[in-house]
Amino acid sequence: MGRRAKRKQGEPEPLLIKPKVDSRTPKSSEEKISNGKKRKLVDITAGNRETERNASKKVKSASNGKILEKESMQKQKKTVTEPSNTSNSKIRKKEVKNVSDQSTFSDHLVFNKNTSNDTFYSFYNLETIDDENSLLSDSDSSLPKFNDEEEDGDALQLLDDDSDDGNSELDIEEKSRILDEEKKKEAELADAELQTNIERMEKFNLPNNQEEDEQNLAPDLQVINQRIQDIVGVLNNFKKLGDENRGRSAYVEQLIKDMAVYYGYSEFLLEKLFHLFSVSEAIEFFEASEISRPVTIRTNTLRTRRRDLAQALINRGVNLEPIGKWTKVGLTIFDSSIPIGATPEYLAGHYMLQSASSFLPIMALAPRENEKILDMASAPGGKTTYIAALMKNTGIIFANDASKERTKGLISNIHRLGVKNVVVSNYDGRLFPSVTGGFDRVLLDAPCSGTGIISKDPAVKINKTEKDFMVLPHLQKELILAAIDSVDARSSTGGYIVYSTCSVTVDENEEVVNYALKKRPNVKLVSTGLDFGQEGFTKYRGKVFHPSLKLTKRYYPHVHNMDGFFVSKFKKFSNTFAQNNDDDKQKTELKKEENN
Repeated sequence: MGRRAKRKQGEPEPLLIKPKVDSRTPKSSEEKISNGKKRKLVDITAGNRETERNASKKVKSASNGKILEKESMQKQKKTVTEPSNTSNSKIRKKEVKNVSDQSTFSDHLVFNKNTSNDTFYSFYNLETIDDENSLLSDSDSSLPKFNDEEEDGDALQLLDDDSDDGNSELDIEEKSRILDEEKKKEAELADAELQTNIERMEKFNLPNNQEEDEQNLAPDLQVINQRIQDIVGVLNNFKKLGDENRGRSAYVEQLIKDMAVYYGYSEFLLEKLFHLFSVSEAIEFFEASEISRPVTIRTNTLRTRRRDLAQALINRGVNLEPIGKWTKVGLTIFDSSIPIGATPEYLAGHYMLQSASSFLPIMALAPRENEKILDMASAPGGKTTYIAALMKNTGIIFANDASKERTKGLISNIHRLGVKNVVVSNYDGRLFPSVTGGFDRVLLDAPCSGTGIISKDPAVKINKTEKDFMVLPHLQKELILAAIDSVDARSSTGGYIVYSTCSVTVDENEEVVNYALKKRPNVKLVSTGLDFGQEGFTKYRGKVFHPSLKLTKRYYPHVHNMDGFFVSKFKKFSNTFAQNNDDDKQKTELKKEENN
């Protein structure tokens, strides 16, 4: 645009506009005219042509890349009226060519020769001007005039473009909403398909005889473990996943076989323990039995307090904490830099290494001072010394054990812990009360199979047979009858018998207690006074026991994080009862078995 635009033939001469320095000259690019209309002049110097181009680009970006003036001039041709220089001026029309590039833009600029600087005036966006109030001179009458209707059309076109932009934004929002709905539907379909696949999942097939034989030769524990999990899943949802032709019993049978191999049990013992729980809980029990229980100690209150003992052990590098709120004398040992069974405090008798579960029968017995108490199976002395501590070395305790070898450890612990009210005896517990009787309370922690302490003695897994579960319950039944007979029902403070075992089988617990209730109608079950623990069975695999057996307590390693234990408490309310002939027959049979 540095050069003048060449005038085409037939076009009017460029208009020369002399800027007037007058009070009437507008100071801004817009000034109101008398008729209320506006005229807009854009002053562009020759040196600011690049600025004009940048302004044009800004207009493009502001209107989403559209040049509003360009579109307006492309869509319609403007009619320009050119007045004649003669008195009888004639009006002729001329079609203005569309402005398609920057070179055409120069045709609408006028050069002023009278000024020192080259000054150009652009008439695009020029609004209608009244001739009477025009600031231009008469010589400027040759300027083209734009039609108002055409200008209004341009304005409407601009509004239409803005509305198009708004509509485009609405279209984007609508499309976004549709996409979100489609994604949501796809996710729902995927979930439905996944659920369908789960429901149509191939059912687990039990291995055949040939596969079992091959696996027995070289068992793969990983394969067996996976099959255990699969069978547990089938048994938990047998209606959908089970094979009705095989039946539930076939899956249970296979599960017992696999678990016996995986955990190292005899099939007989594992089956006996398995039926105590639901399928999932049985897995938890066997897993917990593989883990050692925390080491626990009992504070000997005859020599120290738990707080002082804990502080002394902490000073020696022992990490410990109280067992729980249910006991005031127990401590759990997590780790120790020294052997916990060889500390000066241990040798001084300040504590006893004792499992937390063995606290429970003493708490249920609740001995009182100055009472006469019998511990029928007392070795190695943890329970006996706990009773002595609760009695504060008053009264008298008969600590009996059938094994002479075990009484040595019993005597050692009695002396170490400073117990002074204990008499140690070595009798068969079944001989009581003929040896001595009239006790206020009797504790019978009966010999058992040890199925609750498998974590301590893994040999139980394979060395307990069906014969053991016939002999042991028989012995336990005899001992509990002797314990009941040894108690004096007329005791002002007592008349209680506590029966406990470190076993979880029904044969050694509920069946023995139920037998005692039948054979000794002068006793009844009472609450153990223990705040936690699961209730004993009143029904088990077709066997129905006395309803009061719900007062007994069961403890499991996977539930209470302690050794498996059973605790029951009787109250003897009479020293006499109607003797049955069955008792005499049973005693005769027992003597025959002993002689054989």
